Amino acid sequence: MKFRDNAKLDSSQVDDQRSSGGSDGGLGGLGGLGGGPNRSGLPGGKAGGGLGAIILLLIALFAGKNVLGGGGGGSSDGGIGGVQLPGVESAQSRLQPGPGGNVVDASASTSTCLTGADANARQDCRIVAVVNDVNAFWAAELPRRGVEYRTATTQLFTGNTQTGCGPATSDVGPFYCPADEKAYLDLGFFAEFVTRFGGQDTAFSESYVIAHEYGHHIQNVLGISQKVQEAGNSAGATGDSVRLELQADCFAGVWAYNAANGSDPLIEAITDQDIAEGLDAAAKVGDDYIQKKFQGRVRPEAWTHGSSAQRQKWFTTGYRTGEMTDCDTFSGSI
Repeated sequence: MKFRDNAKLDSSQVDDQRSSGGSDGGLGGLGGLGGGPNRSGLPGGKAGGGLGAIILLLIALFAGKNVLGGGGGGSSDGGIGGVQLPGVESAQSRLQPGPGGNVVDASASTSTCLTGADANARQDCRIVAVVNDVNAFWAAELPRRGVEYRTATTQLFTGNTQTGCGPATSDVGPFYCPADEKAYLDLGFFAEFVTRFGGQDTAFSESYVIAHEYGHHIQNVLGISQKVQEAGNSAGATGDSVRLELQADCFAGVWAYNAANGSDPLIEAITDQDIAEGLDAAAKVGDDYIQKKFQGRVRPEAWTHGSSAQRQKWFTTGYRTGEMTDCDTFSGSI
C-alpha cells in the first residue's frame, strides 16, 4: 500500500491524545473489531422493530431515497462496565501495549503529518492518511444516495481515554462510539495483534481495521445501527450483532475497491498482496478463531462479530464490486 508522496494530509481528522490519559474503566456497547467485551453497539434486552424494518430501510436507502431525515448520532445506551462475553474469556482482555512491533513513541504527534510521503514513512501518519481517504470516499458516496455525510474523527490514545460512551482502556481494542461519532485506537493494538493473535504487521491490516470502524460510522449516519438496536435480536451466529459487524466489513471492502481503482487522490497503489493481508486480518478477528485460540473450543451461540470465513466473505463482497447495494447482510443467510 503506497500513498502519493505529494498528497496533502489533514491531521485535524485525527485527535492525537497519546500524551494524555483518562481514568481506567471498562467499555461495552460499542461497535468494535473483534471478540471480547461487548462492543457491538447492541445493548441487550431491547425489544420491538425486527428485521423487517431494517430490510425496508436498506431497500429504500439502496434505491437512493433519503428515508433517514439526515440520520443522527445515537449513544451506546449505557453498556459501560467491561462486559465480558461468554466463550471469549480473556481474549481481548490481554490486549495491552507491548514492546517492539508497531508501537509509536507517545511523544510523537500527528500534527507533523503533512504529506503522503510522511504516511509512507510513519505509522501514525499512515493512520491520518487512511482516515482522510475513508472520510473523503464516504463524503462523496453518501450524497449520491440522498444522505449527508458527517465527517468522523479518530482519536489516538495510550492506555485509557474518555469517550462519549464512557471511559475506555486499550483492553477493548479499536472501537467506534456512536455518541460522539469517533473511532478510538491505541496503536499498541497492532503490536498485540501480531504477538497475541498471529496477525501480520502490515499497512493494509491497519487500513482494514480503520475502514471497518468507519463502516460502523456509516451505519450510524444511515440509521441502520439504531434500527438494529431497536430490533433487539442480537444473540448468536445469525443475530443482528453479527450481521451489523459483517456489514461493516463489507463497507470496508467497498472503500478498498474504490481506493484501489487508480484515481484515488491519496492512495497510489493497493496491491493484491495488500488485499490478502486485509483478508488475513479479517480471519484473525473472527469469533471462531478467537474462541478456539483463547478458550480451546468454538461456541457459535456466543458470537457477536462472525466467523473468520464470514468476515473474509463480506469484505470480499464489498471489494469485488465497490457497491453498497451488495452489503445487505440483513436479508437471508450470512
